[in-house]
Amino acid sequence: MPVPPAALEPQLGDTGAVTVIKDSGDRALLPPFGEEHEELRASARKFVSNEMAPHRSEWEEAREFPRGLFERCGELGFLGLKYPIEYGGQGGDYVHNAVWIEELAYSGAGGGVAAGLGAHSEIATPPIWKFGTSEQKQRWLVPGVKGELVGALGITEPGAGSDVASMATTARKVDGGYVVNGAKTFITNGVRADFLVCAVKTTEQGGHHGISFLVLERDMPGYEVVGKLEKMGWHSSDTGELSFTDVEVPEQNLLGEENGGFTLIMANFQWERLTMALGAAGGMQRVFEQALAYAKEREAFGRPVGRFQAIRHKLAEMSVTISAARAMTYAALRKFAAGEDATREVTQAKLFTQRAACDVADEAIQIHGGYGYMREYGVEQSYRDARLGPIGGGTDEVMKEILSKQLGL
Repeated sequence: MPVPPAALEPQLGDTGAVTVIKDSGDRALLPPFGEEHEELRASARKFVSNEMAPHRSEWEEAREFPRGLFERCGELGFLGLKYPIEYGGQGGDYVHNAVWIEELAYSGAGGGVAAGLGAHSEIATPPIWKFGTSEQKQRWLVPGVKGELVGALGITEPGAGSDVASMATTARKVDGGYVVNGAKTFITNGVRADFLVCAVKTTEQGGHHGISFLVLERDMPGYEVVGKLEKMGWHSSDTGELSFTDVEVPEQNLLGEENGGFTLIMANFQWERLTMALGAAGGMQRVFEQALAYAKEREAFGRPVGRFQAIRHKLAEMSVTISAARAMTYAALRKFAAGEDATREVTQAKLFTQRAACDVADEAIQIHGGYGYMREYGVEQSYRDARLGPIGGGTDEVMKEILSKQLGL
């Protein structure tokens, strides 16, 4: 697989193929990662550290990151790591993509930037790749990989979140296509998306056997961006509320089979949840290292904060949590990338890592004391960004229900 430009050399602190994570144990060069993945990691880390992290606060204040960042990431190949070369991708696989997702979080892109880029390349374009026709892939996937078009996934509605079978947006069949009416909310990239991979009811009953996916385009009459939503975290990502009034969608915009959309939703959820676990693992490592450095440098009562037993113990517990989170996530990644049924492992990883990320960020704030509240330290943002984890991609309660069924309960 082609690795993004060699000009993005490894940073100081990297040693050959193994990226050293100081004070918490080295990342073992074992499956799922090999030397090629570590070369990619070094390139991704350099890019994110140099071209994203310095703008983190600026983009938070602006409540969006520049649209040109999609094109820049596309130019370097990061939006198409797992996609075939014939569609402009890098010809890699899910493990290559996992490296990029981890580094976005670890190297300081910020939750909003990672969410916006991820909603496009990890949530909106995969269904087109897996279920789209050749024409549909040329129309949306190819420019999506280049970052020329921005995509979003439309599932959540004002009255239907985790219960996707209860969605109310309808697509009435007419000659040559469909007429769509309804609304979607909490849509990442919803404000500026060029196309929306949208779940709709194509039978009166809806439910598991009455959902389809249509690709809606923002210039279609009746497609309206109602507003941009303010959030606790992910400030630099645009989160939109959308409305559809008699939107005429041609039949060639049907993605996959009519009434087969629930299968598409479930197929997409596994990768989405795994990406959230990967991002949490990278984000936890970053905030832990910030807290560790602060504890070594900051003095209180005439000695470094890290010399106090309570602080030492907090950091020790944080390191254990992060190691457990990474081990669970990598185990799920190995199984998923091998094409095996990884439902149980992915669900466990998602459930554990999202709460763990909140806890680790909270402990980091406590270690920083009053400085933990200060925006220039970035610790408070890490907590705000982490808090959506136990909700998005399926709530903790949904994850527990899935695992209960896996246990035969």
